Amino acid sequence: MPAPPANAKLYLATSNAGKLEEIRALAAACRAEASAKAGPPLFEIALLPNFSSLPVFDEIWPTFAENAAGKALHYSRSTGQLVLADDSGLVVPTLGGAPGVHSARYAGPNATDADRVAKLLDAMRGREGDARQAHFVCVIAVAQRGAVHAVVSAQAEGRLLDRPQGAGGFGYDPLFLFPPLGKTFAEISREEKNLHSHRGIAVRKVMEFLANELPPSAGSSTDQDPRVRNSQDDQGVWYSPQPK
Repeated sequence: MPAPPANAKLYLATSNAGKLEEIRALAAACRAEASAKAGPPLFEIALLPNFSSLPVFDEIWPTFAENAAGKALHYSRSTGQLVLADDSGLVVPTLGGAPGVHSARYAGPNATDADRVAKLLDAMRGREGDARQAHFVCVIAVAQRGAVHAVVSAQAEGRLLDRPQGAGGFGYDPLFLFPPLGKTFAEISREEKNLHSHRGIAVRKVMEFLANELPPSAGSSTDQDPRVRNSQDDQGVWYSPQPK
């Protein structure tokens, strides 16, 4: 595949500078893993300009994939560059999949991480053994000018403790025990989390796609007619552009 133009950008559909720093670090780690001498990045990763002034995309869909793809499509219409969007959360099968796509709002729109952890602990009270199994899910979509190029997903399997452990991480990390390391996501280093977490794995998949499978016409900001796909595109990527 021809290299993207030197000024090619990959915009994140967020105004969260912390997420930008995380994605940049993961992308740099991917380049380092791919080659002993990591070359320059294929894209400049940046926050989508004027994100806060753009029409808001409501994450009202029942799946992580629909939210991620819908968000990427929505914001890709505001720029000619590639746009990356994600949706992630914690899935607890014994709770019917909750918190799921509502992970960030599980205890209310203005709740803190501590509030969400407390509500989850209350919901898990009295549940033992396999009933405490859980997994984190991350879905990332890449779109450009109203067309989806890729949707990737990853998950990390673990189990929920009955009390928080660790001072790192965020969200439900202090409750999520990752068996291969015998620690919660709040107890491991950033490097370990980048290697094993749902988001770390998903970002590596996206970077591999951008490096090896992105269509040659993508990555350029030159104008072209937007392609709006209503069900399944030629890459086999599914999304739902409107509520069912």
